[in-house]
Amino acid sequence: MPDNQAPSYPANHTVSGEAVTLRLMTREDRDAFLAFSRHLDHHDLMFLQRDITNAADVEKWIESVEAGLTTTILAFAGDRIVGYAAVQRSALPWTEHVAELRVLLAKEMRGKGLGRILTGDAFAIAVSQGIEKMMAQMTLDQRGAIAVFEGIGFRPEALLRDHVKDREGERHDLLVLSHEVARYSEPAH
Repeated sequence: MPDNQAPSYPANHTVSGEAVTLRLMTREDRDAFLAFSRHLDHHDLMFLQRDITNAADVEKWIESVEAGLTTTILAFAGDRIVGYAAVQRSALPWTEHVAELRVLLAKEMRGKGLGRILTGDAFAIAVSQGIEKMMAQMTLDQRGAIAVFEGIGFRPEALLRDHVKDREGERHDLLVLSHEVARYSEPAH
């Protein structure tokens, strides 16, 4: 793909023998996205800035997509969403060069390479939008996710102690990682 050009969609991939189609989120994906999010483990949702199991919050997400502040790539296996990557841009002029990357997969799709595909596309989109720095947030006990992000070049930037509470009221530390977009390169398969 040429420099500064976003990927084109739909894009078909084979992930561990399963056909997966990637495409950009639209308003018509609302119900499928809610179904996907409502099957996720509650712990997977703690680092998100919106409760994506709540229809009103998904509506706000879609409005952000339509306003051009968020680009969301959805991964479908058949007609079911099995993962997504989102590039959330800042609306503030002094941080418009920074975006947050969020990648979330259905449990059965983890460890198969789909996250790597989604992340690569998200970085290509970020480059095409002029993003210079990507941020990611997760709780410290999400060791697998931290290892994946560090494996593609993200580095810890901040640790916010007791920043997140789970549904049982237990506090968790939040790790903030960052990556200079220009330094991203696809990891070897």
